[in-house]
Amino acid sequence: MSVTATREKGERVADWGRRLRRPESSARRSLLLILKSALAATVSWFVSYELMDATSPAFAPFSAVLMVQVTVYQSVVQSLRYVGAVAAGVAVQAVLGLSAGPDLVTFALVALVALVISRWRLLGAQGSQVATAAFFAFATYTGASSDTDQVKELGQIVLLVLIGSAVGVGVNVLIAPPLRYRSAEWGIRALAQEIHDLLDTMAPELGEGAPDADTTQGWRDRADRTGTLVSQSREGLRTARESLRLNPHPWARRRRGTLTFEAYDRTMEALVRMISQVTAITRSLDLQHQDEKQQEEESGPDRDYAPFLRAYATFLSSVVDFTEILATLDEDHLRDQAGRLDEAADGLERCRREVVRTTEDRGLSLTDPTEPYGVLVVEATRLSEECRYTADVLGNSAENGSSGSRTA
Repeated sequence: MSVTATREKGERVADWGRRLRRPESSARRSLLLILKSALAATVSWFVSYELMDATSPAFAPFSAVLMVQVTVYQSVVQSLRYVGAVAAGVAVQAVLGLSAGPDLVTFALVALVALVISRWRLLGAQGSQVATAAFFAFATYTGASSDTDQVKELGQIVLLVLIGSAVGVGVNVLIAPPLRYRSAEWGIRALAQEIHDLLDTMAPELGEGAPDADTTQGWRDRADRTGTLVSQSREGLRTARESLRLNPHPWARRRRGTLTFEAYDRTMEALVRMISQVTAITRSLDLQHQDEKQQEEESGPDRDYAPFLRAYATFLSSVVDFTEILATLDEDHLRDQAGRLDEAADGLERCRREVVRTTEDRGLSLTDPTEPYGVLVVEATRLSEECRYTADVLGNSAENGSSGSRTA
């Protein structure tokens, strides 16, 4: 191995070590989840194999690993659903197997009934375990020598699942219960950063004049690809809320009284609307290049269009400044950031008024569907309103949080 390769490998190991030291790093969370899952599986195997001498001890560690969920709440909910699904599958086999015998027709009936029950919405993602448990129970049932052994083996499956689920939930609750309240902030940061990066690219180009068709098409394509990010951000907010439920961690108990997820929820939805508005802006700019012949026939478009674009570029730059603050949102510094957002929203509104004034001074039509000015002005107004709304929401949250802290 060359010196360069050795150095690069050492740097990667050092970087991984640094990430492990950060409490909220994905590397640390992954390693902790692996260790907890391995512990839960080992304890479950010891109980089922060493203490119980079960015929099918693997049911317990398998169940334990499934129950070490991302959040304590999900561990509890999914364990209840999982045990219910397995119990239903075993019950189907017990009723049909003991009454009809272990033949092919019985298996077909077991499969049919189990698959119907698996569609029950109450079981959620664990519905498929009904059929799985029924099939395993059928195999165990056919290998038993007497009716008593058959009932015993079926009951043991349910017991092993209960033990594994209990161990999995216990490990997740008692050992470093997962706390993901920062996921809400990360979702907001991600959306704000996406808006920031796109507008930061657009503003200089618009300030220099009408962008070409390839440029506007690139902006439009980029804006249209934000759907996955929106879904991930909403999932992060849901996980953040959920991670505090049933969590015994002292930090979680304290956060339940101080963290306002409603404010984060409203902020995130405002950012989602802002993404839609930015998408409309890119679409309107791109549509200007759909009819090249019309563009060529227009007389002196740059004279009227360029001043408007310069004013609009300044407005978009003010949105960039606003989202730059949101992209570093931190609950611990929310009061200071809320003040900065308030100032940025005021500046943004001044820039919007300048866009409107430029439109009026140049006599640009806001109703002509072949021109972009109307859509751009409307979306600028909506963006300004959303930024003001976001600043007010986070400002009120910061005030209420600080009041709660003083009275606590």
